[in-house]
Amino acid sequence: MTNMDDADGSALRARLLGGARRLVVKLGSSLLAPEGRGVRTERLASLAAQVAELHAQDREVVLVSSGAIASGMRLLKLARRPEAVEEKQALAAIGQPDLMRAYAEAFAPHRLFTAQVLLTSDDLLARKRFLNARKGLLALLARGVVPIVNENDMVAVDEIRLGDNDLLSAQVAVLVHADVLVLLTDVDGLHTGRPGADAGARRVDTVVAVTAEIRRMAGQTPGSGVGSGGMQTKVRAADQVTRAGHAVLIARGTDDRLLLRAVAGEPVGTLFLPAGTKMPSRKRWLAFGVKPRGAIVVDAGARVALVTGGKSLLPKGIQRVTGGFGRDEAVSLQGPDGAEFARGLSAYAADEVARIKGRPASEIAKVLGASRGDEVVHRDRLVLLPKEE
Repeated sequence: MTNMDDADGSALRARLLGGARRLVVKLGSSLLAPEGRGVRTERLASLAAQVAELHAQDREVVLVSSGAIASGMRLLKLARRPEAVEEKQALAAIGQPDLMRAYAEAFAPHRLFTAQVLLTSDDLLARKRFLNARKGLLALLARGVVPIVNENDMVAVDEIRLGDNDLLSAQVAVLVHADVLVLLTDVDGLHTGRPGADAGARRVDTVVAVTAEIRRMAGQTPGSGVGSGGMQTKVRAADQVTRAGHAVLIARGTDDRLLLRAVAGEPVGTLFLPAGTKMPSRKRWLAFGVKPRGAIVVDAGARVALVTGGKSLLPKGIQRVTGGFGRDEAVSLQGPDGAEFARGLSAYAADEVARIKGRPASEIAKVLGASRGDEVVHRDRLVLLPKEE
């Protein structure tokens, strides 16, 4: 959790948050549409005022927003959120223009333009598309525009699921090299127990690393029943972002000055400290910016060669393959115990890897009819993941 005194914690907040020039701020449905229908314009007005002041401080802000489905429910006068994926897709498509109109109107008094950016995990999978998305977002920020990022629900069929925008915001933070990801919710951070039910429960001020104990706490900290996420998905997002070298703050977004108090170094929410030094951009994308299409399970010898020997992955060390990845797509590399230890780009598709697994590299051409090289995952296209605590 934390092994520093209050003075050290305050100094870290001042340095990490006070020095943050680029922020990614995620707002969930529990803040924007607490009743599940429509967006609260007063909440957007408060947010816009804070972002305008952050701009005046020469800071940049990217917003990751929920609320499209809630807006669609309001327009169609629906009392209950539907369960069917296609119904959620339809509501998101109906509500998205209404949501963006509300944002534009909230920022207009501050003479700030907003821009709609719809993404899915697939958009960040290919390196070229990842870089194109990054360049587009950075161009908006350079012009003083506030990007409003949302999941492209109309096409992201399997992404409309638990915690989608929490995890999308983590990907966006990695995408734009944010100094801090701020996850705004309706609770004031991570707690040691369940607030209200546990008399001894207290807010955790600082998290040095996401450990099993931190994940246990996340299961006890309540989340809203309105949104699709919860404290567990927020901690999962924080784990990804901090291991990529960025800070994360989980805090109560109902505070109309929360963002300004945070960058002023005030003790709000729970601050997750970045782990070690930041990775090079390409490795950061591979480790935390993409969703692996499948997994390659290797034997113990191959794992050691990859982790400590600086070697590439050859077919001989592969035990089994899962998923339906294609050539040059991201895969999770797992040891015999199933624990992920690295990610890489596979030179071969899943069905091809399944055919050559366990064989010498010299047999690749014989089995497949042609060879794309001896390495299934070349060392230059592989990144070892920081160890989870």
